[in-house]
Amino acid sequence: MGKRVVVDPITRLEGHLRIEVEIAGGKVVNAWSSGQMFRGIELILKGRDPRDAHHFVQRSCGVCTYVHAVSSVRAVDNAVGLTIPKNARIIRNLLHGAQYQHDHLVHFYHLHALDWVDILSALKADPKQTAALADNVSNAKAGGAAYYRQVQQRIQTFVDSGQLGPFSNAYWGHPAYKLPPEANLMACAHYIEALRLQARTARMHAIFGGKNPHPQSLVVGGVTCVADLTADRIAEFLYIHKETQDFIKNVYIPDILAVASYYKDWGGIGGTTNFLAYGDFPGGDAEPDSLYLPRGIIKKRDLTKIDMAHQEKVTEEVTRAWYLDGPARHPYEGETKPVEEDPQYKPDNGKYSWIKAPRYEGLPCEVGPLARVLIAYGKGHGDIKPLVDSTLQKLGVPATALFSTLGRTAARGLETVAVGDAMEGWIMELVENIKGGDKKTYEPYEMPDSAMGVGLNDVPRGALGHWIKIEGGKIGNYQYVVPSTWNFGPRDQKGQLGPVEEALIGTPVADPKQPLEVLRTVHSFDPCIACAVHVIDPDANAVYRFKVL
Repeated sequence: MGKRVVVDPITRLEGHLRIEVEIAGGKVVNAWSSGQMFRGIELILKGRDPRDAHHFVQRSCGVCTYVHAVSSVRAVDNAVGLTIPKNARIIRNLLHGAQYQHDHLVHFYHLHALDWVDILSALKADPKQTAALADNVSNAKAGGAAYYRQVQQRIQTFVDSGQLGPFSNAYWGHPAYKLPPEANLMACAHYIEALRLQARTARMHAIFGGKNPHPQSLVVGGVTCVADLTADRIAEFLYIHKETQDFIKNVYIPDILAVASYYKDWGGIGGTTNFLAYGDFPGGDAEPDSLYLPRGIIKKRDLTKIDMAHQEKVTEEVTRAWYLDGPARHPYEGETKPVEEDPQYKPDNGKYSWIKAPRYEGLPCEVGPLARVLIAYGKGHGDIKPLVDSTLQKLGVPATALFSTLGRTAARGLETVAVGDAMEGWIMELVENIKGGDKKTYEPYEMPDSAMGVGLNDVPRGALGHWIKIEGGKIGNYQYVVPSTWNFGPRDQKGQLGPVEEALIGTPVADPKQPLEVLRTVHSFDPCIACAVHVIDPDANAVYRFKVL
């Protein structure tokens, strides 16, 4: 029997997550993913006006607010048989694209980079050599020896005060860190620059959405921001978009390449088998054909055979989740009935999570940036395939390296470039529509007495679906399957592991008391549930607890 250690809490996540792993021979040999919080928003929605659903579901999270709202209004759009106006489609796409730019930047620099970057090592760096490295690998606006010396002094001030602030709990000096001091100092500087930028990027949601988080301009039938479609508003959105895209291309992507060059072995660690994407960013009335990011399903890593994904083939089961037992159900027929007794954590032979187990044709599937990029790559996407090929060439790694923790991290950055470039075209399309006199952003409708609808989106963290049943003009049933349900769901009745459970198997762990490598794979999925990884040591009959960054 292997070692198990408790790490609690893992920060840099949203929500409440427990990951338990068993380590033997220096590697993870078993894993269990457990969601530790029950929300029950589906129950709150029952009996309410369908037009109000998006205001509730976007409160599921403080990060993924817009994405739940747009998926919800699309579900009701679908139920009432609406085709929204062109301008509404474009504005929804622009708000969604802004979410990609903001979310992926924040994830890489503030939620994931510190799994690869040793902050304290940056204190040993030579600022002149750091400046030379930065000039060689990126086109960041800030730079020079004096700049990096100032950043280094700021870090030293934290250390000397004994208060590292957000960097206080981590595994600094861990042998799994490979970046030289100069690369660590460069990354620390860009961490700070990204902090400044993310506040600017979030403003794009306020321009057409009223505010961030929880934008208010979405409605069934379109959007409500007709008065905001002025030259000044559009110019402000475009300016911030270009500022963000400049950082993405000149800092974010070079940083990914620089970090990845020292961690190529992670191109063979943390992979899964099946991948699902609903696709997103509709370009016209015909979906899924018009989607900028394509829809599809990959089975057994076969990029030569990518089938169309159909929502009718999605089910959720609760064999190992804290809900009353029942058959696997499609979301239209889904039930959210928590167990009546106190939940007991029984990972070996019982229930152990509040997360259900979604399956596509009975298969667990990874969703998210890697799934989207793999499907686009396999389909020969005109924008994404060249980006992937160029990155593989620069790193000198084969396409098989995509199926990994490293591939997942790189895919997130590459799709940010592609979506950001596409956004400029959508902005110009909006401008031309307005110049031509088209300012329509809303399509009237009547709420039916009974109907069913589905809203499929692919949001920064992965495939998101909302399903609604309208009965008597009210919500009769509402279910949504979110990306982290797909990725962090538990085992199913057949014993098939959830994607994160599968990805953790084989992960090397140099020190069970400091499982930094486990954090790398968990964080690479950008989980939106958070807060603990638990590993227990049965050999010593002891439980170790560590606070980590």
